[in-house]
Amino acid sequence: MTLSDQFSNVLKQYSGGSNPDPAKASEHFDQVAPVAPQGDIAEGLSSAFRSDQTPGFGSLIGNLFRQSNGEQKAGLLNHLIGSLGPGALSQMAGGGALANLGGAKTISPEQAQNVSPELVQQMATHAEKADPSIVDRASAFYAQHPTLVKTLGAAALSIVMSKMAQRQRAA
Repeated sequence: MTLSDQFSNVLKQYSGGSNPDPAKASEHFDQVAPVAPQGDIAEGLSSAFRSDQTPGFGSLIGNLFRQSNGEQKAGLLNHLIGSLGPGALSQMAGGGALANLGGAKTISPEQAQNVSPELVQQMATHAEKADPSIVDRASAFYAQHPTLVKTLGAAALSIVMSKMAQRQRAA
């Protein structure tokens, strides 16, 4: 069985009507992530971030941030700051230091290590309200890091897999 066949067989479990075992969502994601187009993973993540079956976008992003390395944290922070702007940052508890780095500067991995997941959760929640496209940008960013995606849990992974199955059927 080729990787493509394995990809198709796993995703069939997530297409309409089927109820895959949530305990296997992480294992299934491991099987499809290496061969899935990043755009499919990103679209699945966007669906999970917007779903009423998962915690809110801010909470999910805060959890992903907590699990991220310095470079990943910096990448996410730079996306969020781009959506919020320094004015909004300075109004958040703990955001003032980040606001001072606004403008042309970017957050370094070293600086990102000193930012709390709680502040990131708050930033993501505000950014989603100010610029809903941040959900898609964060999804595209984390689609490049499938190991982190697995930390979202079974409910979110099931949504990601269902969306990927829909895309495969449409193709």
